[in-house]
Amino acid sequence: MVMALIFSNLSFHSSPSRSFSLPLSSSYSLSHTTSCNSSSTSPGLMNHHHPRSKLMEFPYVSAPHRNLMVDIVSKVEAHLSSSLLPCTLPQDVEYFENESGTAQSALLVRSAVPSSQIDFILGSWLHCGLPTGGALNITSFSGYLNSSTDAPNFLVELIQSSPTSMILILDLPPRKDLVLHDEYLKTFYEDTLLDDKRKHLEKLVEVKPYFTSSLYIRSVVSPTAIMVRIETGTDEAEQLEEIVRDHVSPIAKEVLQIWLELCACGKREVEQEEMIALAKRDKITKSKTIEIDLGSNLPRLFGEVAAARVLESLKEVY
Repeated sequence: MVMALIFSNLSFHSSPSRSFSLPLSSSYSLSHTTSCNSSSTSPGLMNHHHPRSKLMEFPYVSAPHRNLMVDIVSKVEAHLSSSLLPCTLPQDVEYFENESGTAQSALLVRSAVPSSQIDFILGSWLHCGLPTGGALNITSFSGYLNSSTDAPNFLVELIQSSPTSMILILDLPPRKDLVLHDEYLKTFYEDTLLDDKRKHLEKLVEVKPYFTSSLYIRSVVSPTAIMVRIETGTDEAEQLEEIVRDHVSPIAKEVLQIWLELCACGKREVEQEEMIALAKRDKITKSKTIEIDLGSNLPRLFGEVAAARVLESLKEVY
């Protein structure tokens, strides 16, 4: 769903003559958690992303923004090290750009060992020059679980179209109906006090709720999803950086820690029939990401050849 969120917020054309448009919380601790780390980890599984990978550079964003994304990726890779396989993306999919050099992107995908309840993790950044002279920068990270658990996935995305404006999407997207399963709602969203984190951000005068035009995305996020627009006004880039450093970063890391301990490494009993239903639901979600969003939008920005190459690699994971 990472790229789905990216492109749901954009309207762009490959021609440069066309215009672009963009539509502290309480701490949480777990007394009964299961770590995914193992002292007997195979040396091969300890390999992280490809040494030539450009993902961890996050080259076009501010230092607080970059530090947040590096911390998120690093923390996930360290916490789930015994479960994750090395990234196997081709080099021209790990990093790619369009022919004119006005758009670049980097990807990191790491699948998991069959015995793990992790499906895969996916990180990305995208930079695109705008006809107005500015730039669009998007950084994303998602963690997907497989059908051996019904716990939520993880998603964080920062979409910045100017030095003083940013959209933040941070959520644990549910994988079950919250009306039919009130225990699920209580365990993952009420007891974790996730709503307090959204309320904290929305107390800032620079922060307003953000409503994506995509009904599909609004249907798959949780009721505690943080979807906000941060606007600091003209020539206040430093203020936006301060908000990212002092407010966005701590909250994003808290939500990530909840996902790692309670979802990615927490044990859930899932019956065989429910596993089948989860697998079906997950497949539909991933298919929509590939077929609807990526399939129609990647070619516009990167051209047919590069888009086909990236999509083919992602389909093998999704």
